[in-house]
Amino acid sequence: MAQAFLIRGGKPLKGEIKLAGSKNAATKIMVASLLTSEKVILENFPRIGDTEITAELCKNVGSRIRIKNHRLEIQTPKIINFRVKQLSQRNRIPILALGPLLSRKGKAEVPVLGGDKIGHRPIDFHIEALKKMGAKITVKNSVYRAETKGLKGASIYLPYPSVGATENTILAAVLAKGKSKISGAAIEPEIIDLIKFLQKMGAIIELGVDRKIYIEGVKKLGGAVHRIIPDRNEAVSFAVMALATKGKILIKGAVQGHLINFLNAVRRLGGDFKIVPKGIEFFRKNNNPFNPLMIETDTHPGFMTDWQQPFCILLTQSQGQSVIHETVYEDRFGYVQDLNRMGARIKVLTGCLGKEICRFIKKGYNHSCQIEGPTPLFGSQIVIPDIRAGIAHIIAALTAKGESLITGIEHIDRGYENLETRLKKLGASIKRVDI
Repeated sequence: MAQAFLIRGGKPLKGEIKLAGSKNAATKIMVASLLTSEKVILENFPRIGDTEITAELCKNVGSRIRIKNHRLEIQTPKIINFRVKQLSQRNRIPILALGPLLSRKGKAEVPVLGGDKIGHRPIDFHIEALKKMGAKITVKNSVYRAETKGLKGASIYLPYPSVGATENTILAAVLAKGKSKISGAAIEPEIIDLIKFLQKMGAIIELGVDRKIYIEGVKKLGGAVHRIIPDRNEAVSFAVMALATKGKILIKGAVQGHLINFLNAVRRLGGDFKIVPKGIEFFRKNNNPFNPLMIETDTHPGFMTDWQQPFCILLTQSQGQSVIHETVYEDRFGYVQDLNRMGARIKVLTGCLGKEICRFIKKGYNHSCQIEGPTPLFGSQIVIPDIRAGIAHIIAALTAKGESLITGIEHIDRGYENLETRLKKLGASIKRVDI
């Protein structure tokens, strides 16, 4: 039976909330555990849909997994199956299994890329990197087939700092023969967490300047104990809830260094925060409308693309015209039509409205939007299309007058652990209902 969230908005959210482990770090590190036959222990492990899907993948190829509370033990003594079958839900994790499977088995088959419908996600960078390292790769019947007589170090240049391509190259290079260099690498906190984990396992990885990563292949990797970093996307979601509902929330575990550009945007907006030993507390100084802003998404250390959807809710309450220029994905404003039905005034445009001309210029992509505010929001019926748009819808519903029924909440369950239970503790009127 399908489920939905029934939300009555207009209540300030107040209290403390603890961050879960990062979804984007935990899933990649689970795949990295396939590189060793020894036991890996992950602490601060998030119990969410995407880690369940990744566990399904790992079990499929030979992993033994035990989870208790927020601690995961995973061991893959032997790769018993180099073919990753279609999983119960599609996401973009299987492509990252190519490197570990090629390293330990010499061949691999994984299903094509899935995940949220937020724009085209080409894997040309992934494939070209693996080919340079000695893999032969073909695509047939929605499956990537790869084989190698032994991966070798190579110099890889990424035309765009793709997170997935950087992770895939690192995972393939740590057991390859010789040295590898990645130029134009992504350097997100989740990638640094992956590198720290691999270093604990015995990998030799050096961070260079100007987005360069150097890797010396080793013959074998061992087990490790590792604590997953807090989820910075959760931190932003809860921070926006505090500001949008005129509440005050202490986000326990939030890391200032992961959120610097977001924190600057909060200050410019007219919101405020306080760094405390437990984390970061977010609040509004007064009830005046927010200041209009121009937000431009970018790869780390820029303003993260996953932050623009929740931040858009704040901009609907700003005095004047605000702009969001999306430069990472070309089709990430699908959620705007729902916000307009709730009372927002947002116009999506194809032009580059940011400070810089981006790679989507004159390609006809709806990658900029103008937000006129302030506008009151009203409850509505909403279908969630993906995780980040979904959390924006929930924030809008918590802010709005009246009642909202939100379906498609399986997307939220993929990325947020026990969300409604945690929000109730902050005073939210939210319940999960069967439909």
